[in-house]
Order: sequence, then structure tokens, then C-alpha cells
Amino acid sequence: MEFLNYLVGLGASVMMPLIITLLGLVMGAKFGKALRAGLTVGVGFIGLNLVIGLLGGNLGPAVQQMVTNYGLSLTVIDVGWPAAAAIAFASQVGALIIPIALAVNVVMILTKTTQTVNIDVWNFWHYAFTGALVTFATNDLVYGLIVAAIQAAITLILADWTAKGVEEYNGLQGVSIPHGLSVAFVPVALVVNKVLDYIPGINKINIDAEGVQKRFGVFGEPILVGTVLGAVIGALAGYDVKGILNLGITMGASLVLIPKMAGLLMEGLIPISDAASTFVEKRFKSNSKIYIGLDAAVGIGHPTTLAVSLILVPLSVAIAAVLPGNQFLPFADLAVLPFLFVLVVPITKGDLFRTLVVGLVIVVTGLWISTDIAPLLTQAAADAGFTMPVGADLISSIADGSSPLSWAFVKVMDLKLIGVAVLAAITGAMAFVNFKRIKAQSK
Repeated sequence: MEFLNYLVGLGASVMMPLIITLLGLVMGAKFGKALRAGLTVGVGFIGLNLVIGLLGGNLGPAVQQMVTNYGLSLTVIDVGWPAAAAIAFASQVGALIIPIALAVNVVMILTKTTQTVNIDVWNFWHYAFTGALVTFATNDLVYGLIVAAIQAAITLILADWTAKGVEEYNGLQGVSIPHGLSVAFVPVALVVNKVLDYIPGINKINIDAEGVQKRFGVFGEPILVGTVLGAVIGALAGYDVKGILNLGITMGASLVLIPKMAGLLMEGLIPISDAASTFVEKRFKSNSKIYIGLDAAVGIGHPTTLAVSLILVPLSVAIAAVLPGNQFLPFADLAVLPFLFVLVVPITKGDLFRTLVVGLVIVVTGLWISTDIAPLLTQAAADAGFTMPVGADLISSIADGSSPLSWAFVKVMDLKLIGVAVLAAITGAMAFVNFKRIKAQSK
């Protein structure tokens, strides 16, 4: 356990290169190629984190100024995903989540109920987060551990179901995204997208981000779209001309740099993906394709994901101010909005209009969920020794405080043993459907 905690403490930028290098060696890649792949992935992660940090560091103050300008007074404070992850790993569930999640993955690979090998160990904190909340809701660690394991299983299945779309629309060959936050919005996207299919007129709207770019030339390119949206946010924040221009250029740069960093990360994964395909073909001839499960960061570079996220930054704050029943002020986590839409884009087939509609539904429901889950999250944070922000009575976060999956698990587990039975039945049914799909695919 000390070794696992030390490994997690290294952070994703160090941990992922180590795991990628070891995985490459296990799959039969030569040491030099495996090492280069691991280091390239590490560079890609560092690049992504730098750009996301740049995005958050500039968006955060602008949003805070907007809040001040418009006199918003919402009582639940957004502490951001770093705090949520720290709370999750500091919990009792967090101490055990890595071996539990790895065991679930191994069992599901052997039983052919998943095609995803999830090497994104850092993001196991999403399962620990849900498990910690369930532990406090039920006052029982066992229930928390069971739910964390169930969430790990469901996440792998949803990653499988969206993997083909990730390959097609994100260009990530051989990759799936078993990211606890991103997969949580897959059911929402499926339902909203299907509803849109039945609305006359609306079902004919098709706005392709790449098509917009071609049609409008330079005015449709990410660099200009980001610059304009950044300038609008700066204006709403009341910045002077210099501040508006600086924020605009920074947002434009972010939309250009994020896809490039994701591309660098994929460059490192290609030799590992090839080695994995050869390994599976030789040793598991009855198995169908195996996917390498990665952080959702690899998919945020899609132009639709980035455009919708930037549009929804000021809208999220505006909606929070007027939404009945909401007490949550989105702030620290606004930079992670792209992660919410990574797996929405494959479902909407990259359509800008549909992704924006799904995004609005996600924002509205997410605000209510973040408000509702705040007392429980605050209790878990206090138990983990988290230092509360000055003047804050209640805390929450967009990641994973707005997750409908985490919220649903907590509510179902109010029934305790009956809740376990319900979740086990749902997971078993999903696993069986996935098994049949994998079996048909292998034939």
C-alpha cells in the first residue's frame, strides 16, 4: 500500500510514462521503443497540463470578476478537481482503490466482459470519490468499497461502448476513455441525442465544427474562435482593453495548443498500441480488439469539444445565478468543462449544435447535483483533513461533484443491501450485453 501511495503521489505526468514503458515491455516492444513511447506520453501529459493550467489560470480570475460585477451570492464553493482528488485518495476507500480497480479490470478482461486495459491509474480517484461519499452516506466502509468496484466495472463497459466513436471522431486509434467523470455523462448524452432525433426541424440541424472552419476560413479556425470567445469573457468581466486582448489571445492559444499536445501524447501511444495488438493476436486469439484506456485529456482537442466548452464558461455562471434551487457557484473547475464533453462528441458525431444542447442539459443538472451533494462532500472533506476555504460552509466541485453517476450511486445506496442488489443487477446486465457484443465482434 505504501508503494501504491508513493506511485500515485508521483502524479500522472511521472506515473504514466513508467506504466507505459512497463506495458510496452510486457507487450514485447523493445526497451528503447518502449522507453521513448513512455517519455513521449509524459511530455504530452505535461504539455496538456501546462495548457489546461494556462486556461484555468486566466479563466478563473475572469469568472471571479464576473461574479463580483454581477453581485452573485451562492453559498456552495467550487474547490476544483485537485481538492476533490486529494479528498478521494485521503479517504479509507482511496487507500484501497488501486488494487480493487486493477482486480476488477483483470477479471473483466479474462471473462471477456471488457476490451479496455485501463492504465490510467491516477484517475482511479474518481471511483474512490464515489466510494468515500457512499461510505459517509451509509456509515459503512464495505458499501463504499463495493460501489467503487461497481463504478470501475461500469466505467470500463461505457468506455468500450464509446471506443469506436473515440477512434472515428477523435482519431485515437486503439484507445478508449475509461475516465470516471467523462463516462458519467454518456447516459445523459444518449438520452438527449435520441430526444433531438424526434423533434421536427431540430433533428435536421447539423453544424460541423470542421465544416464551419472550412466555410468561414480563418474566421472559423480555433485560434480565432478562441480569441473572440476569450475577449467576450474578458468584456463581461469588465476588463480594460489590455486585459480583454490578453485573455482573448490566451484562449486562442489554448485552443491551438491543446490538440497539438494531445497529438504528441498519441505519438507516444502508437508503438504501445501496435505492440498490444500483436500481443493479443498471438496469445488471445479468441479475443477481439483490446483498447488502451487513457485519461480523457487525450480527447479534449476536438474542435467541437473546445468550442462548446468555451461557450459554456460564461453561460454556466449566468445559469447558476438564475437557476431555481441552485446554490453552487462554478469557478475553480471551469477549466475542466472540456472533460465533460469528450465522450459526448462521439455520440453526437461531432455536431456542434447537438453537443451544445447536451452541454446545456449537463450544466443545469450538474448545478443541481453539485448543490445536493455538497453536505456529504463537505463531511468527507472534513474527515480527510481538507482545509476549507475561508468563509466557506459548504463545498462541492464540477469534478466529480456534478457527476450524475456518483450522485445516483449515493442515492441508490440509501437502500443499503437493496441498493447493492440493484447496482449489481444493472452492472451484471451491462456486462452480459458487453460480453455478447465482444463475442460477436471476435467472430
